Amino acid sequence: MKNTYLAVDIGASSGRHIIGSVENNKIQLQETYRFTNGVHEVHGHLCWDMDHLRDSVIRGIKASVDAGFSPKTMGIDTWAVDFVLLDENREILGDTVAYRDQRTNGIRDQLERDGIITFQECYSRTGIQYQKFNTIYQLLAIKKEHPEYLEHARYFLMVPDYLNYILTGVMMNEYTNASSTGLVSAESKNWDLELIRKIGLPEEIFLPIQMPGTVVGELLPDIQKETGASLQVILPATHDTGSAFLAVPARDDNAVFISSGTWSLLGVENQKAITSMESCRENFTNEGGYEYRFRYLKNIMGLWMFQNAKKEIDAKLPEGETVSFKELQDKADGYDLDVLVNVDDDRFLAPESMLLEVRKASQEQGVELPQDDEAVLNVIFRSLAADYAAAVKKLEQLTGKTYTAVNIVGGGSQNTYLNALTAKYTGLPVYAGPTEGTALGNLIVQFIHDGVFQDLSEARTAIADSFDIKEYS
Repeated sequence: MKNTYLAVDIGASSGRHIIGSVENNKIQLQETYRFTNGVHEVHGHLCWDMDHLRDSVIRGIKASVDAGFSPKTMGIDTWAVDFVLLDENREILGDTVAYRDQRTNGIRDQLERDGIITFQECYSRTGIQYQKFNTIYQLLAIKKEHPEYLEHARYFLMVPDYLNYILTGVMMNEYTNASSTGLVSAESKNWDLELIRKIGLPEEIFLPIQMPGTVVGELLPDIQKETGASLQVILPATHDTGSAFLAVPARDDNAVFISSGTWSLLGVENQKAITSMESCRENFTNEGGYEYRFRYLKNIMGLWMFQNAKKEIDAKLPEGETVSFKELQDKADGYDLDVLVNVDDDRFLAPESMLLEVRKASQEQGVELPQDDEAVLNVIFRSLAADYAAAVKKLEQLTGKTYTAVNIVGGGSQNTYLNALTAKYTGLPVYAGPTEGTALGNLIVQFIHDGVFQDLSEARTAIADSFDIKEYS
């Protein structure tokens, strides 16, 4: 009987349990469970429901067993930057506030006004781009609003770290997710304790950083009893982008990667971080990756804009009816509008109406869009593709390399219209697929850990042989 492995891939809107196996050097995937995720307003903040996430992960393990699988190992990946603080009783302090919340507004400016540290110094130390929701700013927002939480905190765990703890009772901080905090040195690849002290955070709450491939532990007895599973929990690249980049079947080292989902993460893999002032000005980031590779990339708004617009369009339909993503893409393709909006503008992070916000941005350029909602989608897709193209050009300037192809993985690789636009705007061939990039990258680490593949190069060759990769030119 062939061995199976379980990837739990959790995004901002949903999570999936996916079983992976390898037979005749071909990778096979099967989804066994899916659940919803999202933020809710609690005490005036947008928060994650950690109880729901915990229960969903456990239910999904049971569903995988009930489907007839006995995975040897499992790994969990999620989005980055968000975390929990635990007290001495290992209970969560306060609510788990989400990155889209407004509590970090003005935190960077306050740090600089008070003469504590500039963003430029933070970047030179960590290589992490500025985003107002960076973990460093979230922790300082807690210090401002609830200093008692930091006083009582004994442990700092990123979201996947916490879920691993729930399953095993073992606490670890995993490297790829920890690097997204803006608190890890790009040089030492460990917590920058000097920086942590400088901004007044308690250094003792940060645990030793562990690499993907590390064994967290066995499922706790009560989890084994509840799920019927007996397996080891392994650290994948717990940052979903770190996992997605592992699944890119690039033909050579001259390819740009895009992990396309709610966010579009566009970049390349480097052996060393680029922390120059030019890189800082352009706000490229150096996120820690598998085997200490650096994912040098630009964070672009991504399909978040399309997803929100679709929700609004569906809400106008009779109850219970929806329009498919494919139908909306095809209708958007029917327009040829000469207007682009800045998809990286904060105005698109959490607007009351995405459709209205894009219309307003177009009006500010003197362009009144047609009344059809699909016209707005046309602007969104064109603006995304144009932003990709600009990022590729800037990437070439910063790295001194010329790139010859774009590889897109993740759910966005199914968006044929956006893929075609990306080829058009970048002038490069686009290779789209596999779709399950993040879960696949999660599984790749487990496969390598168990000796199914010798290394990442062999695994990526198997990916190219196992999945349909569509070319756009």
